[in-house]
Amino acid sequence: MLKLFFAEFRCSWIEFRRYPIESISQIIITSAIFYGLFLGAGYIVGSNLELGDRLDSIIIGYALWILVNFVMTNIAGKIQYEAQTGTLEQLFLSSYSAVKVFLMRGLAYLTLEILKIIVVLLIITTLTGSSLYFPPVLVLPFISVLLGAYGLAFIIGSLALILKRVQQLIPLLLFPLLFLLNVPTETWAGKPLFFAQLIPMTPGAGLLRDLMARGETLNLVTLSIAFVNGTIYFAVGLLLFRFAEKEAKRKGILSGY
Repeated sequence: MLKLFFAEFRCSWIEFRRYPIESISQIIITSAIFYGLFLGAGYIVGSNLELGDRLDSIIIGYALWILVNFVMTNIAGKIQYEAQTGTLEQLFLSSYSAVKVFLMRGLAYLTLEILKIIVVLLIITTLTGSSLYFPPVLVLPFISVLLGAYGLAFIIGSLALILKRVQQLIPLLLFPLLFLLNVPTETWAGKPLFFAQLIPMTPGAGLLRDLMARGETLNLVTLSIAFVNGTIYFAVGLLLFRFAEKEAKRKGILSGY
């Protein structure tokens, strides 16, 4: 597994080094979109715009959405790209299982993507005057968010194995997630809170807002719920991907496009 991870990381690093303008453009565009929305909100409200820690929460939700966007397009998009170029079947004939290949590839590219997101956060916080906390314990809810994101990515990836073209389906899922990752569900109570905890990644996102925007301590009960949430979606994603792989092989459409 480590050998596979480092091989994929070397590949991602070579691409990052050879095409730096793509990463720089991505950082600039992502930061500019948020800052444009921020200026637009300020123009509508006028000089009375005072968001407080709500601005910090929105920034965190936006950064998480960028991360989820990358994770989902990385797996489903790569499957579609491999099908187009005719190399998808080769991945399934390797000594590693397809799940391991796509998972290690996603994690390898994720390491560089996290660096980009950190740069975006620094740019946004500088432009908006926001301030975020970065306690070491934020790694735990962040992992729970990643589990849910990869679970959804494998669910979309399973559809890509069968249908091949899912580029129009991904935005239909990403835009609702932009709303869900920015809604402060952690402030809800009763039944709304219960149903919010069933939505992928929302418990972990709420914890990150508590830690980074409000400076609160880590709630271990909520952390447990976040990990259960992420693990369930991750397990469902893997099961559906395995099922789609068997169906694609049974129908002989693995290498087709």
